[in-house]
Formats: sequence, structure tokens, C-alpha cells
Amino acid sequence: MVSMLNDLWALMIERGWALALLKGSLVTMLIGLSGMALGFVIAMPLAVMRWRKLLGVSQIVDAYSIVIRGIPGLLIIYLLFFGSVDWVRAVTTIFGYQDAADNAYPYIVGVFAIAAISSAYSIEVIRGALQSVPHGLIEAAHSLALPWKVTFFRITLPLALRLALGGINNVWQMTIKDTSLISVVGLQELMRTAAIAAGITRSPLLFYCIAALLFFGMTAVSQSIFSAVERSLNRGFGGR
Repeated sequence: MVSMLNDLWALMIERGWALALLKGSLVTMLIGLSGMALGFVIAMPLAVMRWRKLLGVSQIVDAYSIVIRGIPGLLIIYLLFFGSVDWVRAVTTIFGYQDAADNAYPYIVGVFAIAAISSAYSIEVIRGALQSVPHGLIEAAHSLALPWKVTFFRITLPLALRLALGGINNVWQMTIKDTSLISVVGLQELMRTAAIAAGITRSPLLFYCIAALLFFGMTAVSQSIFSAVERSLNRGFGGR
């Protein structure tokens, strides 16, 4: 037992794999947060347009959501990366920024891929929440002759975001796990770091178990934060 602990200490601390895994976890969180934030910014106006059933636009948004949700996330990453990397390298080579582009582009592609995936699901969550706002509240606002913008931003949207929080939590949990797919483009996030460590040390079970625990830790902390926010927003609405 003591020998095993000494070997683990040497592997994780002396050889620096613990720090490498923590750095990979930080990259994973940055990709997840950046992609989710960008996806939410994209999803919000698209969900509103679909909710209002704008002719032509609503159908385009619906098609986008269906297509993205119907394609594996890994394939979306491949399409974005391999469909653009050649011309990005060509352009950056002309201006002398090829090395910087090679280092930064996997992260940029990762963020945009996660944003595309999360936005497709967020559109459905936000649209469903908007439809769930009691119509009587909107009619009451109309009876007071409130402008549409005031009704939407002061009544409809705040209530919809409260109702959407649970769905947004689910999208975030899915998003943080989907970041593991970004390893295919060479970005050293948590999953790729674990794979490199497993290959070098020939201890795949150990490092993949550690990666699983780190992913679980990130999702568990996120769940606690969302639960606390949801309890706070549910005060006065019968929530606990």
C-alpha cells in the first residue's frame, strides 16, 4: 500500500501530471464557459424570433436547430475545423501569424463548435420557456397600455429566464461534457491531457479515472450553483 502511494506521488507530483491535469481542467472550463456564453447570446434572439413565429425567419431558425441537434457533436467539430483550417493557415501565413494561428485556432474552433451545439439546444429551452409564461400576465400588461418592449423586457423575459433555468442547466451539463470532443483537433484540454498521460506512463485506467472524477467534480459544482440560483429565483413563486 505504501509503495503504491509512493508511486502515485511520484507520478502525479514529481512528474507533474497533477498540474497538467489541472491545467487541462481549466482549459475545459474556459471552453465550456466561452462556448456556452456565446451560444446563449446566439440562441436568445433566435428563440425570440421562433417564439414570435416570424414568417420565413422562424422556419430558418427551426431548421438550424433541427440540423445541429441531429448531427453528432464530433462531426460538427470536424466540419468546422477541417473545413476552415487550410484557408486560415493560408491567410495567416501571408501576414506572418501562422504560428500564432496554429496555437490559437484549435481553441477558437472549440469555442465556436460548443457555441453552435449549445445554441441549438438553448433555442428550444428558451422558446419553451417563453411559451410557458402565463398569457394572462401579458394580457394584463396590454390592458395597461404598456409598450411591447416594456412588456417583453420587464415581464415576459424575466419570467421566461426563470422558467428556463432548469433547461439551461441541462444544456450546460451537456456542454461541459462535450468539451472532451475538442481533443480531436489537438487542444490540450482535460481529455487530451489524460490521453497523453495514459500513453506516456502506460497507466490508462488511472488517468481516465482521474479525468472522470474531475469531470464529475465540475458538473457537481455547477449543479450546486444552478440549484442555489434556482432556489433564489423561486422565492415568492412557491419555490423552496
